[in-house]
Amino acid sequence: MKTIETARVVLRNFAPEDAEGLLAYMREPRASCFISGKLDDLDAAISDIRSRADSDDAIAVALKSSGELIGDMFCMFEEPDTFSVGWNFNAAFEGKGLASEAARALLHHLFTDRGARRIFAYVEVTNPRSQALCERLGMRKEGVFREFISFINDAAGNPIYEDTMQYALLRREWGGQA
Repeated sequence: MKTIETARVVLRNFAPEDAEGLLAYMREPRASCFISGKLDDLDAAISDIRSRADSDDAIAVALKSSGELIGDMFCMFEEPDTFSVGWNFNAAFEGKGLASEAARALLHHLFTDRGARRIFAYVEVTNPRSQALCERLGMRKEGVFREFISFINDAAGNPIYEDTMQYALLRREWGGQA
Protein backbone atom coordinates (compact mmCIF):
# COMPACT_ATOMS: atom_id res chain seq x y z
CA MET A 1 0.00 0.00 0.00
CA LYS A 2 0.97 3.60 -0.34
CA THR A 3 2.62 4.79 2.89
CA ILE A 4 0.50 7.40 4.65
CA GLU A 5 1.97 9.74 7.26
CA THR A 6 0.09 11.88 9.74
CA ALA A 7 1.48 14.10 12.49
CA ARG A 8 2.13 11.11 14.78
CA VAL A 9 1.59 7.83 12.94
CA VAL A 10 2.60 6.05 9.76
CA LEU A 11 0.31 3.64 7.92
CA ARG A 12 2.30 1.16 5.84
CA ASN A 13 2.78 -2.45 4.88
CA PHE A 14 4.00 -4.80 7.59
CA ALA A 15 7.76 -5.36 7.92
CA PRO A 16 9.83 -8.03 9.73
CA GLU A 17 10.72 -5.61 12.54
CA ASP A 18 7.00 -5.43 13.48
CA ALA A 19 6.91 -8.95 14.97
CA GLU A 20 7.56 -7.98 18.60
CA GLY A 21 5.06 -5.13 18.45
CA LEU A 22 2.42 -7.41 16.97
CA LEU A 23 3.04 -10.05 19.63
CA ALA A 24 2.63 -7.41 22.36
CA TYR A 25 -1.09 -6.99 21.65
CA MET A 26 -1.94 -10.25 19.90
CA ARG A 27 -0.70 -12.47 22.72
CA GLU A 28 -3.99 -11.62 24.48
CA PRO A 29 -6.42 -10.07 21.95
CA ARG A 30 -8.97 -7.84 23.71
CA ALA A 31 -11.72 -8.02 21.10
CA SER A 32 -13.21 -11.44 20.47
CA CYS A 33 -13.11 -10.92 16.71
CA PHE A 34 -9.30 -11.14 16.91
CA ILE A 35 -9.18 -14.33 19.03
CA SER A 36 -8.45 -16.48 15.96
CA GLY A 37 -5.32 -14.39 15.35
CA LYS A 38 -3.92 -14.97 18.85
CA LEU A 39 -0.15 -15.36 18.83
CA ASP A 40 1.68 -17.55 21.35
CA ASP A 41 5.29 -16.60 20.68
CA LEU A 42 7.69 -14.57 18.56
CA ASP A 43 7.97 -17.30 15.91
CA ALA A 44 4.20 -17.18 15.41
CA ALA A 45 4.38 -13.38 15.15
CA ILE A 46 7.15 -13.58 12.55
CA SER A 47 5.07 -16.03 10.51
CA ASP A 48 2.00 -13.80 10.81
CA ILE A 49 4.01 -10.76 9.68
CA ARG A 50 5.18 -12.66 6.58
CA SER A 51 1.58 -13.38 5.59
CA ARG A 52 0.54 -9.76 6.14
CA ALA A 53 3.58 -8.09 4.52
CA ASP A 54 2.48 -8.53 0.91
CA SER A 55 -1.16 -7.61 1.46
CA ASP A 56 -2.47 -4.13 0.86
CA ASP A 57 -5.53 -5.13 2.93
CA ALA A 58 -3.39 -5.43 6.09
CA ILE A 59 -2.06 -2.10 7.32
CA ALA A 60 0.59 -1.64 9.99
CA VAL A 61 0.20 1.44 12.20
CA ALA A 62 3.48 2.66 13.67
CA LEU A 63 4.58 5.66 15.67
CA LYS A 64 6.16 8.20 13.36
CA SER A 65 8.76 9.14 15.97
CA SER A 66 10.13 5.64 16.60
CA GLY A 67 8.68 3.25 14.02
CA GLU A 68 7.21 1.13 16.83
CA LEU A 69 4.15 -0.89 15.78
CA ILE A 70 1.13 0.19 17.86
CA GLY A 71 -1.68 -1.49 15.97
CA ASP A 72 -3.07 -2.61 12.69
CA MET A 73 -6.01 -1.90 10.45
CA PHE A 74 -7.56 -3.60 7.46
CA CYS A 75 -9.52 -2.47 4.45
CA MET A 76 -11.24 -5.00 2.24
CA PHE A 77 -12.54 -3.91 -1.14
CA GLU A 78 -16.07 -4.91 -2.16
CA GLU A 79 -17.27 -4.29 -5.70
CA PRO A 80 -17.94 -1.80 -7.01
CA ASP A 81 -16.89 1.00 -4.64
CA THR A 82 -17.19 -0.11 -1.00
CA PHE A 83 -14.63 -0.94 1.67
CA SER A 84 -14.96 -2.81 4.94
CA VAL A 85 -12.54 -1.50 7.57
CA GLY A 86 -11.42 -2.52 11.03
CA TRP A 87 -8.68 -1.90 13.55
CA ASN A 88 -6.85 -3.46 16.45
CA PHE A 89 -4.57 -1.38 18.68
CA ASN A 90 -2.20 -2.09 21.53
CA ALA A 91 -3.88 -1.06 24.81
CA ALA A 92 -0.61 0.52 25.98
CA PHE A 93 -1.25 3.36 23.51
CA GLU A 94 -4.91 4.02 24.37
CA GLY A 95 -6.27 7.42 25.21
CA LYS A 96 -3.85 9.41 23.08
CA GLY A 97 -6.00 9.78 19.96
CA LEU A 98 -3.63 7.66 17.87
CA ALA A 99 -6.32 5.22 16.72
CA SER A 100 -8.55 8.13 15.66
CA GLU A 101 -5.67 9.75 13.80
CA ALA A 102 -4.79 6.52 12.00
CA ALA A 103 -8.39 5.59 11.15
CA ARG A 104 -9.16 9.11 9.92
CA ALA A 105 -6.11 8.92 7.62
CA LEU A 106 -7.25 5.54 6.31
CA LEU A 107 -10.77 6.78 5.57
CA HIS A 108 -9.39 9.87 3.86
CA HIS A 109 -7.16 7.65 1.70
CA LEU A 110 -10.03 5.33 0.78
CA PHE A 111 -12.39 8.17 -0.13
CA THR A 112 -9.90 10.39 -1.97
CA ASP A 113 -7.33 8.00 -3.44
CA ARG A 114 -9.22 4.74 -3.84
CA GLY A 115 -12.60 6.17 -4.90
CA ALA A 116 -14.66 4.67 -2.10
CA ARG A 117 -18.32 5.63 -2.12
CA ARG A 118 -19.13 3.75 1.08
CA ILE A 119 -17.06 2.51 4.02
CA PHE A 120 -18.44 0.27 6.74
CA ALA A 121 -17.26 -1.49 9.88
CA TYR A 122 -18.65 -4.31 11.97
CA VAL A 123 -18.25 -3.81 15.73
CA GLU A 124 -19.31 -6.22 18.46
CA VAL A 125 -21.75 -4.85 21.03
CA THR A 126 -19.15 -5.71 23.68
CA ASN A 127 -16.52 -3.40 22.13
CA PRO A 128 -17.40 0.15 23.24
CA ARG A 129 -13.98 1.58 22.28
CA SER A 130 -14.45 0.66 18.62
CA GLN A 131 -18.02 1.95 18.72
CA ALA A 132 -16.73 5.29 20.03
CA LEU A 133 -14.04 5.40 17.35
CA CYS A 134 -16.63 4.83 14.62
CA GLU A 135 -18.70 7.67 16.03
CA ARG A 136 -15.68 10.02 16.27
CA LEU A 137 -15.05 9.30 12.59
CA GLY A 138 -18.59 10.41 11.76
CA MET A 139 -19.84 6.91 11.00
CA ARG A 140 -23.47 6.22 11.76
CA LYS A 141 -24.81 3.05 13.34
CA GLU A 142 -26.97 1.38 10.72
CA GLY A 143 -28.21 -1.52 12.76
CA VAL A 144 -27.56 -4.41 15.10
CA PHE A 145 -27.30 -7.98 13.88
CA ARG A 146 -28.54 -10.25 16.67
CA GLU A 147 -26.41 -13.32 17.33
CA PHE A 148 -24.53 -12.48 14.15
CA ILE A 149 -21.26 -14.32 14.56
CA SER A 150 -19.33 -16.57 16.90
CA PHE A 151 -15.62 -16.27 17.63
CA ILE A 152 -15.50 -18.47 20.73
CA ASN A 153 -17.20 -21.55 22.14
CA ASP A 154 -18.53 -22.29 25.60
CA ALA A 155 -17.11 -25.07 27.81
CA ALA A 156 -19.27 -27.65 26.01
CA GLY A 157 -17.93 -26.56 22.60
CA ASN A 158 -21.08 -24.72 21.54
CA PRO A 159 -20.64 -21.42 19.69
CA ILE A 160 -21.27 -18.25 21.66
CA TYR A 161 -22.94 -15.86 19.24
CA GLU A 162 -22.38 -12.12 19.56
CA ASP A 163 -24.54 -9.19 18.59
CA THR A 164 -22.73 -7.02 16.08
CA MET A 165 -23.35 -3.45 14.98
CA GLN A 166 -22.72 -2.10 11.54
CA TYR A 167 -21.41 1.45 11.20
CA ALA A 168 -21.07 3.17 7.84
CA LEU A 169 -20.11 6.41 6.17
CA LEU A 170 -20.69 7.66 2.64
CA ARG A 171 -18.21 9.82 0.76
CA ARG A 172 -20.74 12.65 0.55
CA GLU A 173 -21.07 12.52 4.36
CA TRP A 174 -17.31 12.53 4.90
CA GLY A 175 -16.69 16.09 3.74
CA GLY A 176 -12.96 15.63 3.11
CA GLN A 177 -11.91 15.38 6.75
CA ALA A 178 -8.19 14.78 6.97
